[in-house]
Amino acid sequence: MIDFSFTEEQELFRESIREWLAKNLPLEKVRENDEKHKLPKSLIKGLADLGLLCMTMPEEHGGAGADWVTAAIAAEEMGYADISIASPVFFLVQASWGFVVDRYCTDAVRDAVMRKAAQGEAFIGIGVTEPGGGSDVAAYQTTLKRGDGCWIVNGEKSYISGTAECKEMGGGYFVSGYHDRSKGYRGMTAFYLPIDAPGVEVAKRFDDMGRMAISTGGFRMTDVVIPDEYQIGGVGRGFYLTMEGFDDARLLVSASCLGAAERALEIGMDYIKERRAFNRPLAKYQGIQFDLAEMVARLEATRALIYKTAWMLNEKYKGNFSALELSKWISMCKLTAPFMALDTFRRTMLWMGAYGYTKECPLEMGLRGVMSYHIGAEGSANIQKIVIARETLGREWTKTR
Repeated sequence: MIDFSFTEEQELFRESIREWLAKNLPLEKVRENDEKHKLPKSLIKGLADLGLLCMTMPEEHGGAGADWVTAAIAAEEMGYADISIASPVFFLVQASWGFVVDRYCTDAVRDAVMRKAAQGEAFIGIGVTEPGGGSDVAAYQTTLKRGDGCWIVNGEKSYISGTAECKEMGGGYFVSGYHDRSKGYRGMTAFYLPIDAPGVEVAKRFDDMGRMAISTGGFRMTDVVIPDEYQIGGVGRGFYLTMEGFDDARLLVSASCLGAAERALEIGMDYIKERRAFNRPLAKYQGIQFDLAEMVARLEATRALIYKTAWMLNEKYKGNFSALELSKWISMCKLTAPFMALDTFRRTMLWMGAYGYTKECPLEMGLRGVMSYHIGAEGSANIQKIVIARETLGREWTKTR
């Protein structure tokens, strides 16, 4: 018999997070953060005190040692509270990519950034996307050349989350590039890039349409010297570690979209129970009820997919699933959850008529926020379809050459 229940500890964990977020991050505060384009330091400190920052890292490294089901619960609750998706991004980037960095880095990197990030005193992010593309990791142009006990890095990264926060707080990024292009993707190596390293130039902030409280920017690397001790995971492992980070992050992205969609439905239901048309509450109309029924069914199906995948991710790290076996399930989550959330916000806003089109309605923040995940953050929808088809049909049927 399959057991879909959460442990008592996980239920208490969910309850405590929701209670804290309801008090410290109500919708009015989410709106304020969105308009000010900034996450307050008190919120970051609070998340650290709760043990949510870098929570998947082992306790001996400064994390909470959380498993992936528990991390998904946290991501869901973050999305439920902050439907703009800004603080969920701050959380999940560090819970996923921070986990990968910590898993494969040296103690020098842990001491330089990881322990501080878990305390909310630094930011550890992912510097993957380049001006020429994002999902095609093997096409990256960033290069590494061997120096004396170091690597010399040149390249540019763009559309990177948290650049302003990283610059202000201190910290850096997981970055990968080619040390030997003749070997294809096996010629890629990963490293930790301090944001304040000489030769790193942080670009201006992009004016995104959503998740306004966390920055999106980029940085250029010109002859940046990275010591050997900042190399991550072994020479030639950069591509594989990037794929691992994508999988971990996509799960938490999906869970945060789940929480945001749940909150949108609650806001929408409150509205249709109060709003009247032709002397009846909107909730009395079967057309509204059928619309609601479709959204609830899709949300619950997505929830089951996400938490099964979170369990599988736990099992993968125990050696019971391969990365390739898991990638199909991760991609199914990332394909379905952002679209489900976006559609939920769109349809509940339609219930509200003209009010739904105003900034007095909180749902427009969610529509703008989850759109970033639907477009391509952590991998576009079409990339997920390629992965799902490849792992279903077999690789020989999806090769392009």
